[in-house]
Amino acid sequence: MTNKDNVLPYVAATTMAIIFGLTYLFSKIALSVAAPFELLSFRFLTAFVIMTLLIVFRLVKVNFKNKPIKLIIFLGFCNPILGNILDAYGLTQCSSSQAGIILALVPIAVTILAVYILKEIPSGKQVASIAISILGVVFIVMMGKSDTGTSSLLGITLILVECIVIAIYNVLSRKLSTNFSPFELTYFSIAFGALVFNAISVFSHIRQHNLSAYFDPLFNKDFLIPILYLGIFASILAFFLLNYTLSKIEASETSVFSNVSTIVSIIAGVLILNENFQYYHIIGSILILIGVWGTNHFGNKKNDANNLQKTGSE
Repeated sequence: MTNKDNVLPYVAATTMAIIFGLTYLFSKIALSVAAPFELLSFRFLTAFVIMTLLIVFRLVKVNFKNKPIKLIIFLGFCNPILGNILDAYGLTQCSSSQAGIILALVPIAVTILAVYILKEIPSGKQVASIAISILGVVFIVMMGKSDTGTSSLLGITLILVECIVIAIYNVLSRKLSTNFSPFELTYFSIAFGALVFNAISVFSHIRQHNLSAYFDPLFNKDFLIPILYLGIFASILAFFLLNYTLSKIEASETSVFSNVSTIVSIIAGVLILNENFQYYHIIGSILILIGVWGTNHFGNKKNDANNLQKTGSE
């Protein structure tokens, strides 16, 4: 393997992590112009149109015939529908830096759910790491409540529930990966999101008797630029970079780069949006990242031990 082959997966993973990390910054900017459902409708409509063009021009292929459509519909309900609703409304009550910190818990939530759904039992050290991360979140919540009141607590709660929803999506997506390709799973989710969110947005405009205002946010650069970023980079480019990385290095190693997303979202929120960042954010984020690292690290050691045991028994 050449040096180029060794370096490219890590460059791709880092780029992917930066893209995901900036998602909350652009969402926060767009939400200053439009309502959450307007943001969601145009984000997924943009991604759907582009992915459909890829299929029309035969750059990629999809085939949903004789496949478990009911399960993938439930997958789409979890994310993007429920997950993005929680995300959009959570960001109206919570800073993007706080959201980035809390969403570092997703790998932890996946580990917990995998026990029940995938029958993957964590080691004692992984459980301890999970406890450390949870302690970090509790610390941020309690300190944030005393500083900013119940509105911040509501936002943090919504983002925490989003973590669980994303974890459910990840675990179910893994189970469905034997029936659907990664592109098919993503395309269906994006199509489902585009349909549901645009229907809600249109219905809302009809109720308010201003359907003609449906496209108004697109004439505001503070909305248009984030939508292009969220629709093209966050929903499509990052997806391709993720799958390229997974084809070159192990999934457990890839998941470590989610920590980079957390750091990027914190830095972007503080430097660009001038969001408040207190000492307890630093302490809490350190605890969360230590827990995430420990969950991945000790999980890898457990897998290595299991593989060694299997090899010795053969």
